Amino acid sequence: MIEENLKNLLAEIPKTNKYGEKITLVGATKTRTVEEINRAILAGLTDIGENRAQEFRDKFDKVLPCNYHFFGRLQKNKVKYLIGKACLIQSVDSVDLAKEISRRSEEKGLITNILLEVNDGEFQKGGFPQADVIKAYEAISKFAGVKIKGLMSVLLNDTEDKILSIGLQMRELYDIMRKSDNDITVLSMGMSQDHKIAIECGSNMVRIGSAIFGKRE
Repeated sequence: MIEENLKNLLAEIPKTNKYGEKITLVGATKTRTVEEINRAILAGLTDIGENRAQEFRDKFDKVLPCNYHFFGRLQKNKVKYLIGKACLIQSVDSVDLAKEISRRSEEKGLITNILLEVNDGEFQKGGFPQADVIKAYEAISKFAGVKIKGLMSVLLNDTEDKILSIGLQMRELYDIMRKSDNDITVLSMGMSQDHKIAIECGSNMVRIGSAIFGKRE
């Protein structure tokens, strides 16, 4: 099932979005076994991502070579599990968290790639409000141990129109940042339920779990 699902997804998802940017499929592997993950990698999945820092730590040395992302809520005391291992920490939702990632990275002589997580206004979600993103970007850009590569958002909402509206706002914000910083190359939005709309809005990275691995038990 995993192999067939992945084959269908890779055929369905365009190689590039309407801006000519390559679209990266990241397999969301929360609660998935190492065996399941390795099957997906052998079937052509190049990027995977975890939502829990301990799960990332425990699986890291057991999965086949791949680009390993992190995109869950991250506590500062769990940052140590990711430094030097995560190719991209997508869920940076505060200046303090970015500072801790930078500090840990500098201790190891590294620079960690991060995305700023953007909140569409729902208080229960993590992330910076859209109005605060540029200010946060300016502050975090000064930290020597991190490099901001773009933005991440969770689009899940009740209506397709609302998802489309938020997605287009995200693309506009991303384009504003990209004009002044050539390192900005990633707009990560879209999951199993809404990746088609996200790509239509200009996403160039989608995070898909159940459409690859099936529903969690």
